[in-house]
Amino acid sequence: MPTIKPFAAVRPAPGMAARVAALPYDVVDSREAREIVAQNPYSFLRVDRAEVDLEPSIDVHDPRVYQKVRENLNRMLADGVFSQDGEENFYIYRLTMGDHHQVGLVACTAVDDYLNNTIKRHEQTRPDKEKDRVQHIEACNAHTGPIFLTYRARGEIDVLISRWTQNHPPVYDFLGPGGIGHTVWVVDDRIAKEELAAAFGAVKGFYIADGHHRCAAAARVALRRREQDADYTGEEEYNYFPAVLFPHTQLKILDYNRVVRDLNGLTPVRFKERVKEKFVLEDWRGQGPYRPEKRGLFGMYLEGKWYVLRVREEVLKGRDIVASLDVSLLQDNILGPILGIKDPRTDARIDFIGGSRGLKELEDRVRAGMAVAFSLYPTTITDVMDIADRNMVLPPKSTWFEPKLLSGLFIHPLE
Repeated sequence: MPTIKPFAAVRPAPGMAARVAALPYDVVDSREAREIVAQNPYSFLRVDRAEVDLEPSIDVHDPRVYQKVRENLNRMLADGVFSQDGEENFYIYRLTMGDHHQVGLVACTAVDDYLNNTIKRHEQTRPDKEKDRVQHIEACNAHTGPIFLTYRARGEIDVLISRWTQNHPPVYDFLGPGGIGHTVWVVDDRIAKEELAAAFGAVKGFYIADGHHRCAAAARVALRRREQDADYTGEEEYNYFPAVLFPHTQLKILDYNRVVRDLNGLTPVRFKERVKEKFVLEDWRGQGPYRPEKRGLFGMYLEGKWYVLRVREEVLKGRDIVASLDVSLLQDNILGPILGIKDPRTDARIDFIGGSRGLKELEDRVRAGMAVAFSLYPTTITDVMDIADRNMVLPPKSTWFEPKLLSGLFIHPLE
């Protein structure tokens, strides 16, 4: 069973949460971060993307960036932008996007649970991105953003969390980027904390929804510090990292669509002929872009026109749970063999469009110079958990979780 524990979070002072909280470091690029910070100097992007305070030409992995990370965080602490709770607490974090609500418990989880696969992963990590997060953690001497975890829902946990939120006022309640609502409660009652810890004791495992590189980096930092710590006991704060734990029934995964720069030397006519070898291709006769309504269906936007692709039954035979995913079917039957994109993680000819941007973004990208776009049915959270349970990994860019957690609301010091 996974371990959770309360922690004394460093968090925004009263009235500062809406100004401090920022989108995760990997959701905005340097240019976007500079624009945000120019409008709001309190944005946590000054810590998560500290290159915003250095010359625009600087490499984001330059040692000066990590030095600026430390300087900016220390300055915000000294200026009273943040304060640390005097005791270890749990926290409740609710995200609201239109009619969608998801409510999670913010707690520390154990590095050892990640190492022994009690916290299950579904994605391969890249050493360069792990190294960046390791350096960021070391620069801050803290974890600055919680990992997005999920678990198979349990009614008793839902009841405990609902009871607290109904009977206690939140400490933060504001609208963040994109009009997403962010509401936070502090669970500071001893009995409530014990009840939550006991209820989570019946959960068999956690699943990483988003944050694989930060999990891996937290583990690397902990293992390094254990080697350096002659008095290591296992109780040190560096053996834990913060997470928001959401029940799987509340999560929302949007489509993660693809655009490709060229047709790999094929004419549009020849390209469609090749596609028809594995898919039934039909004109889309509806209004607007085509959004697939179930698995095995794809939209294709080519030369200003939408098509519906239906995978042929013979293509599905003998495929395992990963190979049967729509992202795999598209990669294995069109992107790879026809368009020549062997590794979508590194090929500059392909780009990925999260569902929050809408399907019109696919049309706009094709009009701006890309050759073809594909709309996909979203991967389900059940797929994610089943694949993780089998110690398998999803193909790249399979999931787009929305809404996103904001950084800067819960900082976990390592000492």
